Amino acid sequence: MSSIIHVQDLVKTFKIYHDHKGYLGAIRNLFDRKYDLVHAVDQINFDIHPGELVGYIGPNGAGKSTTIKMLTGLLVPTSGEVRVNGYIPWKERKTYVKHIGAVFGQRTTLWWDLPLSDSLTLLQHIYEIPDPLYKKNLAMFREILELDAFMNTPVRSLSLGQRMRADLCAAMLHDPKLVFLDEPTIGLDVVAKERIREFIQFINRERGTTILLTTHDIADVAKLCERVMIIDHGKIVFDGKLDHLLRTYGGRRFLSVQFAEIYPEPVLENADIIKMEGNNVVYSFMRDTVSASHLIHKLSESYRIADLEVNDQPIEDTIREIYEKQLLYNHNHDKKNPAS
Repeated sequence: MSSIIHVQDLVKTFKIYHDHKGYLGAIRNLFDRKYDLVHAVDQINFDIHPGELVGYIGPNGAGKSTTIKMLTGLLVPTSGEVRVNGYIPWKERKTYVKHIGAVFGQRTTLWWDLPLSDSLTLLQHIYEIPDPLYKKNLAMFREILELDAFMNTPVRSLSLGQRMRADLCAAMLHDPKLVFLDEPTIGLDVVAKERIREFIQFINRERGTTILLTTHDIADVAKLCERVMIIDHGKIVFDGKLDHLLRTYGGRRFLSVQFAEIYPEPVLENADIIKMEGNNVVYSFMRDTVSASHLIHKLSESYRIADLEVNDQPIEDTIREIYEKQLLYNHNHDKKNPAS
């Protein structure tokens, strides 16, 4: 299967200048400007295939936004190759943007002082959407996203949740094959987040729309993405299935036990007690060392149990461990190679 996004050896380097201070310093800046090179994106490679919904995650400053800006044509790479839907984004941007959609959680593509309905009509003309397609899509999105209550409200008067729903509608009106979603649930309440996630699932599953999602909300990833790419310090540190990520790095599990009575020290081999309150005890264990069923069997042989529950390590803890391991690796690498 051919890729809808192909990225090879992609690099984006920024110059951070050091300014000389004062009046004389301003003159020196004209002739003697020193700078540091910052590798925001450092030799990354990946392919995304049609119909995939991929989570692209990482800590602040990892290189997510820089990558998205290059993929959407807003930034020109320092080196490397990018092809999106057959286009080189920054070279063919005027034609290219007609075939993609983009939603940025912190910014809107709608006209601030116009009613939502007028903004959508303007987008129909900008994207040259045929009238039948426009009416069909608008009717569908009005229903799914529940837009009717604020179709005639100026965009500036919309709540954040309403504006996000409006932006999603605007991004999908022209039936793009590929959509970039940058923090689409940021700042939303639980109900609004769930509505947005349901719509993202709909356009991916029912329409086959390819989606690249960046987010800090791990629940977005857990509920929407089968594949995850993690970037840190400008490098891809993981690219694979979410369940493989959890199996490989999320090996810790938790056994929560409510005993029928209080036991002073309910020790369990191959498991550590991490919390103990009265007759409630939480054990931690590694899935590749011992099975939950074995631990439960051993407990029931020695103690009277009222209730118990087994839980996997939360996905956010798993991803935090990957960040921390990568940070430790970078620190040790820098110490061994101080000139690099």
